[in-house]
Amino acid sequence: MNSDDPVRLDRRAAIKWMLAATAGAALLRPRVLGSGAPPAATGYGTDPDLLKAYHPGDLWPLTFSDAQRRTAAALCDVIIPADGQSPSAASLGVQDFVDEWISAPYPDHVADRQIILAGLAWLEAESHRRFGQPFTGAIYSQKTAICDDVCHEPDAAPEFKAAARFFQRFRSLASGGFYTTPEGMKDLAYIGNVPLAAYPEPPLELLQKLGLA
Repeated sequence: MNSDDPVRLDRRAAIKWMLAATAGAALLRPRVLGSGAPPAATGYGTDPDLLKAYHPGDLWPLTFSDAQRRTAAALCDVIIPADGQSPSAASLGVQDFVDEWISAPYPDHVADRQIILAGLAWLEAESHRRFGQPFTGAIYSQKTAICDDVCHEPDAAPEFKAAARFFQRFRSLASGGFYTTPEGMKDLAYIGNVPLAAYPEPPLELLQKLGLA
């Protein structure tokens, strides 16, 4: 699939989606996987210890099974494959970010959990139906053939509308996870959060343009 295909994420456009991502990428290292549903939340709890590095599973039980994690990783790499500027989404553990997100015991996350789990199951079933093999075992062109049918809900066939809504939500989560990693921010040429030894004044021409000099 070339860079003009709709299923492949436009890396620069993803900055718009970053604004919707509220979870940081400090949770992108795999640890213990679990398949049980997290308990219902009764509140938002205490603030995290900002001096501690949290890992998936530290805050609440995780959701993905091993099979679901593999499917999520395969889809991450269809959405954001490696290129000359950065590694693929799955190689950075974005599937762990998605798992952490949907495992949170809050209403919006619980709703996303239902969408993501149902969508991953559909993806595997659809790959078996079309190609006689799981999505994770399909070749790249077969994976993109499925994703092309669900990557834009307005263009999706009626029988693919629910799958298209899943793909849209998964793509948003995957892009949010990817572009909050150091590698993703470098790919966007984001230069914030960098300590400065000095604070240079604004250029004179800018001050003149603003009528401040």
